[in-house]
This record gives sequence, structure tokens and C-alpha cells, in this order.
Amino acid sequence: MEIIALQGHRKESSGKEGTRKIRNNDQVPAIMYKSGGGEAIQFALNQPDVRHLIYTSKFKLAEIALNGQSHKCIVKDIQFHPVTDAVLHVDFLELVPGVKFKATVPLRFAGQAPGVKEGGKFIPRMRQVNILTTPEKVVDEVIADISAMELGSTIRVRDITPTEGVEITNTGAVPIASIEIPRALKGSAPAK
Repeated sequence: MEIIALQGHRKESSGKEGTRKIRNNDQVPAIMYKSGGGEAIQFALNQPDVRHLIYTSKFKLAEIALNGQSHKCIVKDIQFHPVTDAVLHVDFLELVPGVKFKATVPLRFAGQAPGVKEGGKFIPRMRQVNILTTPEKVVDEVIADISAMELGSTIRVRDITPTEGVEITNTGAVPIASIEIPRALKGSAPAK
């Protein structure tokens, strides 16, 4: 699990004027919520520092140093500028040991599908899955084994074997990948 260290800066004032000043100083306004509930903390982050956390397909944790304390967090929401795609605001969720939280992590495929070796085309249907876990058991990706997929077969969310302490919250019947039979193989198949 990759952890990105960020330095938070105290937010001087709230409202539109305070937010404008933060953005003019090449910073991003942010807020941190506690996963068990409690008061939210508003602060600012340097714009270049958040790029490694946001512009990636990987699931990463953030360790935010703020007011002399370190907070382990995940990104819950990001607001982008509609034209420039610049980050306007980031919402974080502080992880509390033993308290479950929801996250969206990348879905990776492992193994060699026999259907692909026979000429089929592997088509992924999902790139991410939703999980429910604790900070101690958090994973940065979920792996689905495709080594049993034949021509024309489909695997679903229920076919994923999650790691211990991680619950996949997507509906079990949703397809995550399939192997399509190409036209050339359909035409050459003997009639039954």
C-alpha cells in the first residue's frame, strides 16, 4: 500500500474570499471528516503535492501532517474545474483503527484464460470495485482470477475471492469480464 505524505496548512478564513486566496497561492482547499463521526477539519494543501494522490489509477492512502499531528486518510471526493480540470477541492476521510469504511479500489485480472488462447477476445467490463474494510485490512487492489475462462464465458463479482477482512459491496451478479467468440470462430463451428 503506497502512502503519500502531505503537509496541511491551516485555513485562515472560510467563505468565498478565503477560498479564493488559497487558490491564488497555488493551494487546494480541503476538508477532513472522521470515519467514526466528529468535527470536520478544514485546511489547505499545496497544489503540486496532491497530483500524485489524485491523478493516478492506483488506490493510495494519504498521511496528512496538520497542526503537529499525523492523520491517515483516503480521498472521498474531488471537485474539478469544469474547463481546466484543475483540482478545486478535496474531501478526505480520516481512518480510525477498527472502524470500517467504504472505498473504491482498482480491479486487476490475473492468470491466462484458455478462451483467449483459443482465439477469443478478453473484454473487461469493470475497472473498479467497492469494498468495505478496516484500516488494518485495507488493500490497494482486488484481483480476479481468469484462468478458468473459456470461449463465451463470463465472470461476475461473486466469482472474486476477496482477501480476509475485505468485503466487496458490488452486486454479485454484475459481470466483470467476458471472453467474446470472434466471428471467424463462430462461422467455422460445426452445426449441432
